Amino acid sequence: MAIAQPTAGVRPSRWQQMWKSVAIIFESRVATVGLAMVLFWLLIGFISLVWTPHEPNASDFIQNLPPNGTNWLGTDHLGRDITSRLMQGTQVILLKTRLPGDSEISIPGGVAIWGVIGSLVLGVTLGLNAGYRGGWWDQIIMQILDALIAFPRIVLYLVVIAALGQGDMVVILAITITGAPGVARLARSLAMDIKTRDYIRAAETRGESVRYIMFREILPNARGPLLVDAMLRVGYAIFAIGTLGFLGIGLPPPDPDWGNMVNEARRNIFSNQTAVIWPSLAIATLVIGLNLFADGLREELTRYQK
Repeated sequence: MAIAQPTAGVRPSRWQQMWKSVAIIFESRVATVGLAMVLFWLLIGFISLVWTPHEPNASDFIQNLPPNGTNWLGTDHLGRDITSRLMQGTQVILLKTRLPGDSEISIPGGVAIWGVIGSLVLGVTLGLNAGYRGGWWDQIIMQILDALIAFPRIVLYLVVIAALGQGDMVVILAITITGAPGVARLARSLAMDIKTRDYIRAAETRGESVRYIMFREILPNARGPLLVDAMLRVGYAIFAIGTLGFLGIGLPPPDPDWGNMVNEARRNIFSNQTAVIWPSLAIATLVIGLNLFADGLREELTRYQK
């Protein structure tokens, strides 16, 4: 009697593997709700690149108008349309960064995104060196980072901006400097755990360089916690941009800044509350959405790894 031969397992395609990774998000209701909130503001930002109901910076209407058919969210104290200013304000946070010297030239990616990328690059590099190399590398790097953490963030923001002036790149640098110590501490703890694994010992036995082991062996196995932390840090960066804008030292004109919108409107809060409420809600919903997305994703990744 013939015995049926076992069929070889079919390896999933790259697209199937990618979809399986993305599907983890939708297994968490918290992550799904957070993702929907973030995608809403991304959609608003992309729409504003090609269309806004009115010119965002033009004083075309009566001051402090309530919401109406022409101005959906009303106008501010200068008669500018709040809806259009909110839409364009999304661009500078998530979609574009103006280069210094010419406000008309910009690069893809918002100030918050580039600030978090900068803190990731700097923090991961320092953390991997401190965690894997150990010894005096660890002592020097962590002493410097601990000194930065000892200062309140707002003080570091003020020091950087006072030294370099206002601008998108300066805000990115400020977010990078203040965010790098936290990323470095996380990367260090992950590197100290992963470097004890057998595959790291095998790489050392093969004679691989320190750089190869850190960035080709340790970093890929630490990317999950680092990516989740990066999602949270985008929310922190958005809140920091709003804080600096409220203090009047954030992103310069002409693009509207949500924090600056709150700062300008608070002077007329008794006559026009909506001009304060809408940019405040924009900051809150985007930050909460990012936090929900990161928390839900972290829970699902932890459950998946178990």
